[in-house]
Amino acid sequence: QVQLVESGGGLVQAGGSLRLSCAASGGTFSNYDMGWFRQAPGKERVFVATISWRGGSTYYADSVKGRFSISRDNAENTVYLQTNSLKPDDTAVYYCAAAPRNSGTFRETSYNYWGQGTQVTVSS
Repeated sequence: QVQLVESGGGLVQAGGSLRLSCAASGGTFSNYDMGWFRQAPGKERVFVATISWRGGSTYYADSVKGRFSISRDNAENTVYLQTNSLKPDDTAVYYCAAAPRNSGTFRETSYNYWGQGTQVTVSS
C-alpha cells in the first residue's frame, strides 16, 4: 500500500510560481509511474502531467505545457511539479497519483494510489 502526501500549495499572484511536492511511502517508489491531476471548483478532475518510473519520459496536458515541469527523485521517494507563469485558471486542488510501472497515462484509471491533494489558488 502506497501512501502519498502532497505539499507546497498556497496562494500566489498571477505570473508567480509554486513547487508542489508529493512524498511517497509504503512501497518501492521506483516501481511506479507518477502523475499529477487537478480539480477546479465545480469541475471534474483532469490530467496535468505524468513521469515514468525512471524519470526519462514525461507528458503534459496542453494547458500547462511550457509552464509546468514534472520531475522525480527516486532516492527521496518524491515527485515534484514546478508550476510557473501561473494563471487564475490554474486554481485547483492538485493531486499526485501512482500507477504501476510503464502504465502511467493521462487517464485517471491508470492510477492505483492517490494523495489527499494540495490547494493552489492564483489571484488575478
